[in-house]
Amino acid sequence: MKLLALDTSSEGCSAALLVDGEISERFELAPRGHTRLLMPMVRELLLAQDLVPADLDALAFACGPGSFTGLRIATGVVQGLAWGLDIPVVPVSSLEAVALGAIETLAVPENSGIAVAFDARMGEVYWGCFECRAGLPVLLGEEHVCPPANVTLPSGPDYWYGVGQGWQYRSGMPSAITGQVETVDEALVLRASWVARLAAIAFRQGKAVPAEQAQPVYIRDEVAWKKLPGR
Repeated sequence: MKLLALDTSSEGCSAALLVDGEISERFELAPRGHTRLLMPMVRELLLAQDLVPADLDALAFACGPGSFTGLRIATGVVQGLAWGLDIPVVPVSSLEAVALGAIETLAVPENSGIAVAFDARMGEVYWGCFECRAGLPVLLGEEHVCPPANVTLPSGPDYWYGVGQGWQYRSGMPSAITGQVETVDEALVLRASWVARLAAIAFRQGKAVPAEQAQPVYIRDEVAWKKLPGR
């Protein structure tokens, strides 16, 4: 299987190529460089494997939640490639992908919880809770957006890890929540290699969609900016 995964949903820009179980990746922290960097990363990955876009079986992308502008960049690229190549797309939750990254980088034990928080602006966080099962994140409840004071942890795991930049607001979270989270890594940034791993599993489960159904997931409709006067 040959799958190309993209992520531009945060300050990181990355592309990953999965070829028969092996993953290669390009990653750069570039909050305003996604448009400039993404396609060169794709070309580099394909060239290194002596492949062309027509050799790909599927595409994947981190569909959100995350930066509205960033999500639109990856969605546009993926849709354009998928239509042109006539191949399916696997949307992957950005929160779930970071949970997988936590499992891999923090050596999260089996049945432990991972509470992922992204900065959603406007005094809110994107929040998703997962449990590590067989080395993979399993969503507990639903992903949602809320003020830090309203976050909750589902029952089940006894030990919790907190990851994502939204944890910079933990001083505003309930003490009952922060007291349960014993390890926090607010510097963990989403990578396309984690998206690729989850997408390969979802593809085998029949969760790929056609290009027109590859849509960003904003969770909320409000946009975190205001128009300038006169516009």
